[in-house]
Amino acid sequence: MTKLHISYLEESLTAWRDVRLGIVDEVRNIPANKFSFRPVSETRSVRELVQHILEVSMFMTAELSRSDTNLRRHPWPKMLRKYGATAYKANTKRELLSLLRSQMKDAQAKFRKAGDLELWQQIEQFDGTWATKFQWLHHGIAQEMYHRGQLATYARLMGLEPALTKRIKGGG
Repeated sequence: MTKLHISYLEESLTAWRDVRLGIVDEVRNIPANKFSFRPVSETRSVRELVQHILEVSMFMTAELSRSDTNLRRHPWPKMLRKYGATAYKANTKRELLSLLRSQMKDAQAKFRKAGDLELWQQIEQFDGTWATKFQWLHHGIAQEMYHRGQLATYARLMGLEPALTKRIKGGG
């Protein structure tokens, strides 16, 4: 058997794609008429949570794939608004699902174009500490997994079985 030689970038993109496909499954599992659901008034609705996943991903992709990444270019909320404008326009289940898929393809293309070496470069983070772009990419993947868990919890609160649970049981 031949060993598979894969770059750290490709390994990272594969991990991210797997998390994103799980988010797509959880979003598909929630009925369109439940996208305004929020557990309590202080939390995001399903729609807002998906838009948030997208805005952070769009920000992360745009900044980390640049050769002049600067996370302190603008305050965090302004950066999200700048890069997440497309996410805020997607309001229906169909639009959000389409954007989750297309944004992932766009992100993969941008990171591949930037290449492994670019992602090993260090950047100054929001808090003034330093990290590699790869560290930040993995922070973004973890952030998406966290929100995937929120979507599964929202589904449970709506009386639905989460998509991952269905898949594990063999029904999804």
